[in-house]
Amino acid sequence: MARAARLPRVKRRERVPTQPRPIEHRVLITATLCLIAIGAVMVYSASSARNLLEGSGDGTAYLVRYVGLGLIALAGMHIMSRHGYELTKRFMPLLLIGSFFACVIVLVPGIGTEVNGARSWLGPGIFSPQPSEFMKLALILYCAQFLAAHPRRIETFRGMMSPVGIVAGGACLLIIIQPDTGTTLLIAGIVAAILIAAGVPMRFLAYLAGIGLLLLIVLIILQPYQQDRLTSFLDPWASKTGEGFQASQGFIALGSGGLFGVGLGQSVQKVFYLPEAHTDFILAVIGEELGLFGVTVVIALFGLIVWSGLRIARSATDQYAKLVAVGLTALISCQAILNIFVVLGMAPLTGVPLPFISYGPTNLIVILGAVGLLLNLADRNRAYMRLVDPSTGRRRTTAHSQRDQGAEDRDRRRRDGGPRRAGSGGRRRAAG
Repeated sequence: MARAARLPRVKRRERVPTQPRPIEHRVLITATLCLIAIGAVMVYSASSARNLLEGSGDGTAYLVRYVGLGLIALAGMHIMSRHGYELTKRFMPLLLIGSFFACVIVLVPGIGTEVNGARSWLGPGIFSPQPSEFMKLALILYCAQFLAAHPRRIETFRGMMSPVGIVAGGACLLIIIQPDTGTTLLIAGIVAAILIAAGVPMRFLAYLAGIGLLLLIVLIILQPYQQDRLTSFLDPWASKTGEGFQASQGFIALGSGGLFGVGLGQSVQKVFYLPEAHTDFILAVIGEELGLFGVTVVIALFGLIVWSGLRIARSATDQYAKLVAVGLTALISCQAILNIFVVLGMAPLTGVPLPFISYGPTNLIVILGAVGLLLNLADRNRAYMRLVDPSTGRRRTTAHSQRDQGAEDRDRRRRDGGPRRAGSGGRRRAAG
């Protein structure tokens, strides 16, 4: 009886040891989820009592909207954490052009919705998109991509202003017309952070700061309501029943909280006293109900996000990823700092929400999309460090790298296997 033919043995695939996610990745996602949880609780606490007293529903309207939009934003964050680098490089021009177009049509009466004196929203409804929020993200991607591709343009002031300064200035002009001074200041701070990371000379930034300060003074002179905001900021108690009403009520809320607060849901100022309690001044409600301890926890979580973003930028594999990480970190940190300063009375009223926590549909989607892109950049850094030994700078011999190296060796042998021809292109003989 003939011996049965042996089946060829299938070579077991070598298992590549997985490297744990970097600490900045884990800290970033943990701090983000904690802030979202705090936001859901505080949005319900800040809005439920007034809704019940006004007879508009059972008090859960804003909570349901926040949770629903939060789930959509978390899905977007997951997509960006998987494919954010490729998506942003491919669709950046479309996002930039679309943001400019939306910022133009929002100024048209009947299309743009005016709230608190600013025409910044497209159409009525539960979800009214705010084009200026998408503009911030589009400018980050545009500035990062252009400066990474043309690093020598920042060596002269004229090269820096064209086209980065022109594009950012045009965006600021469209937003200041709405008018939305807070978002304009945010865009200026974000672009400045990207320019600093790109290596722009500080004297150029000083020139821009001087120009911006001059334009701000002109804006205050031309718009009376900006003068009222400035005077109420300098002395809110002098106009506590007028322009300084919101700031003074915020001070009362913060002072009433003490060290550990009056208790969750027990705030008095949020009921008919503190305007915009669930949006711009939600930190004052946190201070009243959770005290200095609650405010400190929120600030510490933002500090962890900034620390993670800067670590991701420092370990970026290319200039574009570095500048994007810096811009996204500046987007979150500048917005948080400006909102905290306003609530604490260290800056005039700007209408800027607190990231992750304030009720703001468009802002929540954009901010969580930014976090997803930061997570994607952190994963790219991890993949690069898995293939490259940081101590030697050489590729490590994993299964993937061995396969790639074998293919390179075969191609090299195929190219160099034939005999060399003598001629003018050959190697010259040494002189005798």
